[in-house]
Amino acid sequence: MDGLRFAFGTLTVLPARITRWDRDAARAGMLCAPLAGLVVGLFAAAVGGVFLLLGAGPLLAAVLTVAVPAALTRGLHLDGLADTADGLGSAKPAADALRIMKQSDIGPFGVITLAVALLAQVAALAELYGEGWAYGTVGAALSATVARLALTLASREGVPAARPEGLGAIVASTVPRRAAALTTLPVLALAAAAGALTSPWDALRLPLVLVAALGVAELVLRRCVRRFGGVTGDVFGAVEEVAVTVALVGLTLG
Repeated sequence: MDGLRFAFGTLTVLPARITRWDRDAARAGMLCAPLAGLVVGLFAAAVGGVFLLLGAGPLLAAVLTVAVPAALTRGLHLDGLADTADGLGSAKPAADALRIMKQSDIGPFGVITLAVALLAQVAALAELYGEGWAYGTVGAALSATVARLALTLASREGVPAARPEGLGAIVASTVPRRAAALTTLPVLALAAAAGALTSPWDALRLPLVLVAALGVAELVLRRCVRRFGGVTGDVFGAVEEVAVTVALVGLTLG
């Protein structure tokens, strides 16, 4: 229960009172992160589905679906994506880049990255909803789940924190590699089961899309670790948003 409270309390605005703020609770929380993502994704899909039933088109349903996770996280992951883009694009030493990321304003790199990510998410979901409500629902649920799984993998042992304080410091290197790998299997199985509802090809394609999303998120993570010396809360937000964007775009292909 401490892990569930930590996951929902840090990754969503859903009512979950965090009773422990230590590395053991953080480890359990990061292992529960995909479950928090699934709940967020289902909320988002429900809103999109309701508006489709009310006669809204796929584009409006997609916009509202993307808005739900932003609201349920107070936009923290999107803010992390923008801040990380500013830090990476600054071409300054690690300490100065981290200082830029902590500032409240958003620079040009952050604005452009944020706009491209949101447009890609909306366009991909609109295409999925155009194929039918079920496709959009699966897309919203799976992309949100794999995005939080990317956070689990980013919290694995061997990935250092860039700062001695903050969310990045409390969760960095808490998840054993074996536990991270075992947490990945149910998510891929969920994707395979969802794909099997439509065709044997989708039962293979959907897990491959999620693996690709995790792969791109891993590249971003490694780049940030090299650039900043470790992870921060902003880096976690960037990893999450990259994973959800790649997953949604990938689900429209093939």
